[in-house]
Amino acid sequence: MNQPLLQVRNLKKYFDYKGKTLRAVDGVSLEVFPQETLGLVGESGCGKTALARAIMRLYEPSSGDILFKGESILKYRGKAIKALRHDMQYIFQDPYASLNPRMTAGEIIAEPLLIHNVLNPVGRQKRVQELLELVGLRPEYRSRFPHEFSGGQRQRIGIARSLALNPRFIVCDEPIAALDVSIQAQIINLLKYLQDEMGLTYLFISHDLAMVKYLSTRVAVMYLGHLMELAPSEALYKTPLHPYTEGLLSAIPIPDPTIEKKRTRVLLSGEVPSPINPPKGCVFCTRCPKVQPLCHQKRPQLQEITPGHQVACHFPNIQ
Repeated sequence: MNQPLLQVRNLKKYFDYKGKTLRAVDGVSLEVFPQETLGLVGESGCGKTALARAIMRLYEPSSGDILFKGESILKYRGKAIKALRHDMQYIFQDPYASLNPRMTAGEIIAEPLLIHNVLNPVGRQKRVQELLELVGLRPEYRSRFPHEFSGGQRQRIGIARSLALNPRFIVCDEPIAALDVSIQAQIINLLKYLQDEMGLTYLFISHDLAMVKYLSTRVAVMYLGHLMELAPSEALYKTPLHPYTEGLLSAIPIPDPTIEKKRTRVLLSGEVPSPINPPKGCVFCTRCPKVQPLCHQKRPQLQEITPGHQVACHFPNIQ
């Protein structure tokens, strides 16, 4: 396989909360390869967005390292971070809150070009028109304001903005969560088309495991700031090795009443513990249906069980 485009090494992001330490991301290591989509899944509050924003340097990591194209970006400051935005961009979750209501669609898409002093005014207008057409919007929409668009159209504007500087890597932070179901598939297909056309690399965060399966090359499962499992998409959905992954996958509805009625659901008891006071040992031990005494004493590390399939569990579900 090619050299990784992005490498995350033992990354931690802690927040101070009322005099206590909130461990949002607690020692995550992963790699993203050129032109692949790494899906990142997990329950709300497990640290997915904190990890993504730390990777993008929107949050300052507490410790660890981030390498982009083989070079550490944690040492970057000021102009170096600004230059990094040419290669790394972000699509935000909420298309209603992420667009400036006082700017037209054309101004929103042109803003990265203006900030980075790319092209002259005529060239910027031409680039805005190209980007609008690329994401499936009419060029004349450039003069409209965000409130004049639907949710799906607003997200297309956000996607066009993220493409303005021709980045190589894009974080898609739940880009379909705030959209109607009928629009979600359109946005996913657009992202897939853009990846094929422009050779993009995605970190795709979502709660929708069916969409993650469709779009992702590999999938990482996150829980309470830790990676539980990392595997090629097909392998993870077919043979999950971690009990938490089993529980997530069993929640995916199957559009066949006969199969749905026969299958056994894996129900996870209790609530997600607080990242301020995570359990000792395995962070999943308080909810795991297969917990053993060792799980309360020692934290498991990611280990490769089969080629490319890693799991952080003392007793993985090896078939």
